[in-house]
Amino acid sequence: YRYLYRASLELNLINHLFPSGGLTGISYFGVKISENDEISGAKATLIQLMKLIMTILSYEFLLFIGLFILAAFGKVNNITILVAGSLTTVLFGLTAIFAYVVGSQSRINEFFTALTRFINWLSIKILRRRKEVINISRAKKIFNDFHDNYQNITKEYKKLNNPFWYAFLANLTEVLVIYVVYLAFGKVVNIGALILAYGVANFAGLISVLPGGIGIYEALMTAVLASAGIPASVSLPVTIMYRVVNTLIQLPPGFYFYHKTVNKAK
Repeated sequence: YRYLYRASLELNLINHLFPSGGLTGISYFGVKISENDEISGAKATLIQLMKLIMTILSYEFLLFIGLFILAAFGKVNNITILVAGSLTTVLFGLTAIFAYVVGSQSRINEFFTALTRFINWLSIKILRRRKEVINISRAKKIFNDFHDNYQNITKEYKKLNNPFWYAFLANLTEVLVIYVVYLAFGKVVNIGALILAYGVANFAGLISVLPGGIGIYEALMTAVLASAGIPASVSLPVTIMYRVVNTLIQLPPGFYFYHKTVNKAK
């Protein structure tokens, strides 16, 4: 557990400093966890992807609760419904696409081989590299290993119950942290609005090209909260304070452990 906690702090740092939709963190985790000879890079990658899927699915459940709370207090308007519906559709769509691709060995080979060739093409045309960044034949072997591990998980899908609820608890805890910051500012707000805004802001931050989604995260969270009746004069300073506190708590220890890992590899 201590090893995984340390790895999670390092991953948080990597994903903040090198925004890539989480791909950088997935790659780093594969290298980090493969220090254990029993865990292959493909298995480590699948672990990270399944963690992401559990987080998304558990948030969907939390979002349903949040909308129910908003409706109970009469705070659901057309904009709120549009935002929630769009977010739900995108998240479910991404999950369905992932399941479709990795569910077949031929599809996973075709998809990731095409992706690998595209990355190699970009590296040659844009970065001016003389050779391919990723070896396709080696990559296919990893894809097959990835598919086999995924098949093992689907056969034992009932064992994903605990990871799902752990992911739900992680999402709920993050929302409650924001709620506590509001209380520290002397404001009591509808927690349903926070659940919705948290999901939108995190999704946008995931695809942002800026480190940690700076600027985009705060703007979107403020806008969504405003649509739910929470004025920007209240939500903006609270969101900034939450981001500052969250960053100060997680990034320094993440940098410390990452620095140790890098020095150890030299």
